[in-house]
Amino acid sequence: MLAEGVAAAFGLAVVQAVGTDAWSAFRDRAARVVGRGDGETARVELERLDRTASVLDRADGAERERVGLRQEGAWQAHVERVLEALPDGERADAVAELEALVEEQRRRSRTGGGDFSGNVFHGTTAAQGGQYNHQTNYFGRKG
Repeated sequence: MLAEGVAAAFGLAVVQAVGTDAWSAFRDRAARVVGRGDGETARVELERLDRTASVLDRADGAERERVGLRQEGAWQAHVERVLEALPDGERADAVAELEALVEEQRRRSRTGGGDFSGNVFHGTTAAQGGQYNHQTNYFGRKG
């Protein structure tokens, strides 16, 4: 995955993880990976992740979708800057670590009842008479 692609996927993973049972573990690992092993930088990343969670937790309905898209983009831009500042060898390692973290979050999303791909949620969204209905919802952009 190219740096831009992993940065975009990471932004989405952050937004998806907020408010889930996986948030605490995701948050800690994300701070370590983006902080590149530096304790102070990781602390700053934890604070940034906590602000993201706070903003998303305060939003609801259509506002949450807009806020989520803004947070997703902000994380993408931030991670792109972090990756661009790294030497080539370190950048490749960081991209690999981010890819692993994103993939882990995707697996958690799937086992939690759904899977987000871009702005599309694929999963169980309604229960009726003991049967689950499968539905695809498009949030914001379709494509």
